[in-house]
Amino acid sequence: MSLWALSDLHLSASSAKPMDVFGPNWKDHDQKIRRYWQAAVKPDDVVLVPGDISWALRLEEAIPDLEFVGSLPGRKLMLKGNHDYWWKSLSKVRASLPEGCEALQNDFVDAGFAVIAGTRGWLLPGSDFFVEGRDETAFEREVERLSLSLSAAAANAGGRPMVVMMHFPPSEDGRPTPFTERISASGAGLCVYGHLHGPAWPSCPDFDIDGVGYRLVSADWLDFRPLELRIEE
Repeated sequence: MSLWALSDLHLSASSAKPMDVFGPNWKDHDQKIRRYWQAAVKPDDVVLVPGDISWALRLEEAIPDLEFVGSLPGRKLMLKGNHDYWWKSLSKVRASLPEGCEALQNDFVDAGFAVIAGTRGWLLPGSDFFVEGRDETAFEREVERLSLSLSAAAANAGGRPMVVMMHFPPSEDGRPTPFTERISASGAGLCVYGHLHGPAWPSCPDFDIDGVGYRLVSADWLDFRPLELRIEE
C-alpha cells in the first residue's frame, strides 16, 4: 500500500475550459493524468488530491469531473481549492462523491497506515497578493481550521505517521508561518500543497521546516504524474 499526491487537476468536462491556454504542456492533460495515474497507482493505494479539482461552478456540473477522478485507481482523499466554486455544502459534496472518493474539510481521515489532516489554507500576510483589510479574516479562519484538523488527527494517530495536505502554500520561502508552526507542533512529518503553477515556479518549491517536509504536488509541476510520498512508519 502506497501514498501518492497530485493537486490542481483543473478538470473541465462540463465547462469546456481549455487548459492549454496556460501552455502546451496542458494540452489533453486529463488524458495524461489518466495514463500516468493508472500506470502507477494500485487499487489499495491512497491518493491525496489537495484542491482545484474542477472548474465547474455548481456541484451538478462537477459530477463528470468527480466521476473521472472516481474511475481512477486508489482511495482518493480530496480537499477544496480556491477554484473549487462547486464545493459549498460539505454534506452535499460528500453525498455526491463517487465510490472511492472522500472529502476532507476541517477534520481528518484515517488512511489505515497514516492519518491525514488538512485545510485549504489562504494567502500569507506579506505575500504579493495578500490585501490588508481583506484577507486577514480568511487567513485567521484557515489557521484555526488547520489547528482543529491537526488536533483531531493527532488524537487518533495512535503512533502512526501524520500527513498534512493544504491547497495554498503553507510557506512561500521556506520560513516559518502560523501554518507551519502548527504543523510542526502537531508531530506531522510531511505536508503536501498545490496552487502554484508554471512557468514562474518558486525558487524552492520543496523545503523542510523544523523536521517537516513540504512538497509541491501541482499537476503541471509533476508533469501530471502522481508523486509517491515517503513517510516514516
